[in-house]
Amino acid sequence: MISTVNELLVDEYIRRVRELNAGLSRRAYVFTFGCQQNEADAERMLGMARDMGYKITDTAEDADLILINTCAIREHAELKALSMLGRFKALKRKNPELIIGVCGCMTAQPHRAELIKNDFHYVSFTTEPNMIHRIPELILGYMERRKRAFVFGADTGDIVEGVPVLRRESHKAFVSIMYGCNNFCSYCIVPYVRGRERSRCSEDIISECRTLVVSGVREITLLGQNVNSYRPDIGFAELISEIAEIEGDFIIRFMTSHPKDTSDELIEAMRKYRGKIAPYFHLPLQAGSNSVLRAMNRTYTREHYLEILKKLRAAVPDIAVSTDIIVGFPGESEQDFLDTLDVLKTAEFDMVYAFLYSAREGTRAAAMTEQVPREVKDERMSRLLALQDGISYKKNERFVGRVCRVLVDSKETREGCVVYTGRNPENKLVHFTSDYAVEIGELVNVKIEKHGAFDLIGTMEK
Repeated sequence: MISTVNELLVDEYIRRVRELNAGLSRRAYVFTFGCQQNEADAERMLGMARDMGYKITDTAEDADLILINTCAIREHAELKALSMLGRFKALKRKNPELIIGVCGCMTAQPHRAELIKNDFHYVSFTTEPNMIHRIPELILGYMERRKRAFVFGADTGDIVEGVPVLRRESHKAFVSIMYGCNNFCSYCIVPYVRGRERSRCSEDIISECRTLVVSGVREITLLGQNVNSYRPDIGFAELISEIAEIEGDFIIRFMTSHPKDTSDELIEAMRKYRGKIAPYFHLPLQAGSNSVLRAMNRTYTREHYLEILKKLRAAVPDIAVSTDIIVGFPGESEQDFLDTLDVLKTAEFDMVYAFLYSAREGTRAAAMTEQVPREVKDERMSRLLALQDGISYKKNERFVGRVCRVLVDSKETREGCVVYTGRNPENKLVHFTSDYAVEIGELVNVKIEKHGAFDLIGTMEK
């Protein structure tokens, strides 16, 4: 096992790799699977690559350094990553100097780490998600000694600040405030691959957010596996309140939350700072059956969950709420599933992210004997989506005729007309046209004229 490095050593390894790259036109390609936390990690990979003297490229075929940032939340994501990795064998044969690193959650699983080490001999190194600051060290080791390295089971107690970041967008930013998870839901691999909860110091977070606002960032999303359990020196409600006090025209989002840590103080902060904290809350339910919730180790009941929703909507009227649902958890009966549909009807979520249960090796749920057949899961998923599509369509109807503030993310030409796309504070996808040229990153007013289940359509108002 390679010894842990500190922040000063990260800078030193970056400097030494940059010296080896001096005068050479070397390029780096970074591809990310998975969640927003992985996207934030990828921006640190890009920052380190840039500071090591690599130009960033969008194609693996042009690269001298390839970093694959993997996901392990479902088996499908792992198989896609391994398939992509298999295609790089030809690139390595064509360019023997090519360095290939595999990072992220998949590599923190013993069986996957061994598979990559033994079957993908052209991979230069792997590292767990908590050790990505060691990438310059691993690259240097390979450049100097052609030494393959596999970082596994490393100490994850420290958070290394000061790692360079190259943000993909100038108007929006992810800010990780904590890492890891202590909940150990029976279906989830995250605590095993990202470790126990570790929170950044509030001063570092607030300073980073202040710098982002000064640079022109209009939307900051605070990230954590269980973001509202943040509490190293202050609690999450106080942290988000202090960020909201920063002067500037920007909006704050956060995810992902756990119902057990959704405090009255957080709800009050959302009410108080309604103009700064987005009126949107992603609150995973996972199941509407209390017996399934117990088997999942979710530590709340459907009644408790619905009470939280009642408080949220009382404090922030018209708040948009989304959720996660797992369909086909081991032992889920037809009645259990009907209980989930019943909660959907009662809660009237704006959006549901539904997933078929996927067994994760090493979790308690994977060893449960009452696995639900795939055909049953598929049929239940179809019923759930049909129900929720109708609810989402009805929920979006309230925006028709309103003027929404929209942060512009992209534009494209459709049938000779420029169509802009962005999101309003409630996190609704908005497509609109304009008589005036609009820049990416602008905040504009859009009058909503039509709606669908998943988007709103309108015209910009000057």
